[in-house]
Amino acid sequence: MTARDRAASTGTPGRTGRTGGAPLPRTVAAAAATAALAATAFAAAPAQAAAPAHSAPPAALYTPPANPDADQQILDLVRHRQLKDAAGVLAMTLTPQAVWYGDGTPDEVRASVHKTVVDAARHHALPVLALYNIPGRDCAQYSAGGAADTPQYEAWIDAVRAGIGSLPATVILEPDSLALLPSDCGQDDAQGSRTTERYTEIHYAVDALEPLAGTKVYLDAGHSGWHSVNDIVPRLVAGGIDDATGFFLNVSNYRSDSELAWYGKLISSCLSYVSAGGPAADCPNQWWAVNDAQAWLDAHVHAAPSAMKHFVTDTSRNGQGPWTPPAGVYSDPQDWCNPPGRGTGARPTLSTGDPLADAKLWVKIPGESDGQCTRGTAGPDDPERGYQDPAAGQWFPQQALELVHNANPPLLH
Repeated sequence: MTARDRAASTGTPGRTGRTGGAPLPRTVAAAAATAALAATAFAAAPAQAAAPAHSAPPAALYTPPANPDADQQILDLVRHRQLKDAAGVLAMTLTPQAVWYGDGTPDEVRASVHKTVVDAARHHALPVLALYNIPGRDCAQYSAGGAADTPQYEAWIDAVRAGIGSLPATVILEPDSLALLPSDCGQDDAQGSRTTERYTEIHYAVDALEPLAGTKVYLDAGHSGWHSVNDIVPRLVAGGIDDATGFFLNVSNYRSDSELAWYGKLISSCLSYVSAGGPAADCPNQWWAVNDAQAWLDAHVHAAPSAMKHFVTDTSRNGQGPWTPPAGVYSDPQDWCNPPGRGTGARPTLSTGDPLADAKLWVKIPGESDGQCTRGTAGPDDPERGYQDPAAGQWFPQQALELVHNANPPLLH
């Protein structure tokens, strides 16, 4: 397969893309942090300050509770006097990240979403909700699951809407839903009915959530190493992009910031061109020469950035860019799946300096596995690592340390 977005498995209701048993008390992890900080010249990300009112716009992005296995790794590192590593993993968990929702009953997801948005509002922070429950999720592969059918999915979305209410939220709507359609993975019928249903489901969610007072909805546009602009734009249109705030890029992948910014600009510009009646096939894509593409944009797209569709990017693991697999070694290198030597990327921010980019976010939870990667071998070991990777969504201690050690910018100061 080509380069792919992968999101963490979300097997329990309201879970934030995390696995494990009852979380350790955060005060225990804080004690570990104190020991680690005493031995390093590290300034951890500050905790969100509480705010008494919810009427003003959120001042920061929300940091949810960490994966309990991350807390356990921090404690283990402190016990073994690996204090700098402990501080690094702590810094990673203290960085604002998305809260993942998949599976679960409508009542469960309503209560869990409401708890998250209320907690975020209390801290005057904006929560990022990654919704991951589309029927046929992930082509029934590593992160298989999701609602059984369209009516169940619509009921689940209605519950999310009730949970958000009038409080602020940014919604990352169904990673892989448009870049990985049923028709892309042999799961459709001859009439294409499952792909049609997918578009219906996504558009339903947009119509349900975007009108909420404080909610912005972003649709799946894959990443710059996957679909061409000419291919992804019609998918976005069919999914209801006209009624959404915009689209998201690079969830669970590794493309560089500059590459994503250009790809996002091309998609936004093509959407503007299509909305004025032009065909998506005419638009420049990411493989055009930059000067030629810019000349086309100058000639054909005249809308102001404020009138165009905006985007957000996932920078949780792109600090070192994508992994280049060794040539000729693997029949399926799975370059998206727990690639070695990656690092966390730019810190989440709502101030990007790009008039089309609303935010850089950590959507994929850094430190959680993409799945059990075998790279075309018989497995079960990951041949790049020499051992078996954790299942999708489970904490991956070795990878967590890689992301800390290779962070760009560094997590430790």
